[in-house]
Amino acid sequence: MKKILIVSTVSRQFYLFEQSNIEVLNSLGYEIHAAANFSDANERLDKLNIIRHPFDIQRSPFSLKNIKAYKQLKKLMKSESFDVVHCHSPMGGVLARLVSKSLGISSVIYTAHGFHFYKGASLINWLVYYPVERFLSKFTDVLITINKEDYDRGKTFKARKVIYVPGIGVDTKKFSNASIDKDKKRQELGISNETVVLLSIGEMIKRKNHELVLKALVNVKSQNFLYLICGRGELEDYLRNLAKTLGIEDKVRFLGYRNDIPEICKASDLFVFPSYQEGLPVSVMEAMSAGLPIVCSAIRGNTDLIENGSGGYLIKPDDVTGFTMSIEKLLIENELRNLMGKRNIKEVKKYDKEMIKENMEEVYKNFTF
Repeated sequence: MKKILIVSTVSRQFYLFEQSNIEVLNSLGYEIHAAANFSDANERLDKLNIIRHPFDIQRSPFSLKNIKAYKQLKKLMKSESFDVVHCHSPMGGVLARLVSKSLGISSVIYTAHGFHFYKGASLINWLVYYPVERFLSKFTDVLITINKEDYDRGKTFKARKVIYVPGIGVDTKKFSNASIDKDKKRQELGISNETVVLLSIGEMIKRKNHELVLKALVNVKSQNFLYLICGRGELEDYLRNLAKTLGIEDKVRFLGYRNDIPEICKASDLFVFPSYQEGLPVSVMEAMSAGLPIVCSAIRGNTDLIENGSGGYLIKPDDVTGFTMSIEKLLIENELRNLMGKRNIKEVKKYDKEMIKENMEEVYKNFTF
């Protein structure tokens, strides 16, 4: 039986993003090992058919703990004699490829879930991450990119093969399921059928840029709306206070972490996504699957999914007025919302998880003898 090691920084990588890959690897007969900073127990990890190997990898490229993590990973990879290594995250990609090179392992896959250097990224990101990724690409058998900008960039690197696989996919049927009762969900949430519901999903951190939407809503003339935010994060208290300061606290509802995202999407009318940085955002694909028009930032990843004026609107992530005008237009024009939503249902099918699994099966088959 061939053995593969999947390396990442944090354990949630495996149950949030690797389940489909694990299913494919199981079908191909691989023994699957996983190395990450498994800092806490999680029942979702227990359900995965993987052999866990905790090590002290840190997200920060400047953490001295990564020296220890390198030694731990090298000891593991030497003792287990893996046939293939598949690494994720910037530091997971750095350590796994350096160790693989030192041990003579040439079958190395690296998935870039959005390079930290991109159009509009800070100079420090380009100075720190770009030369490292370019150098380590020499030790990469297959470089997988998940959006078109990264794919074009990756083709200038030294990896033996660069391919485009559009993210982890989305269960389109789950979000387009006609049996989801929109009226019932609205009743449960205490929202009238006449109210236009705006929805954002994402961690409450600076990168997700929720602050911009709150500022944009202040200038929306139509008042027949409610803005729902699903997610948690360090900026939650700040955002709650900002909504009060702006005088729109009655128009904003913080729902926290939710297990009923498909139902909330179907109960909504418009998806707003102002993020500064993405690889290929799953939440946008989920909203598209639910038939929602999208108002989002004109950044890498979003531009792969949304054509401006067709499935929604692409606005610069610091353009408050642009978001206000686009939101206002879709609040008023119900028929336009429906038209854009139908287009998104059709467009998102190319990102269905079953198609992504087929792509990844082809990648893994190249290492199966």
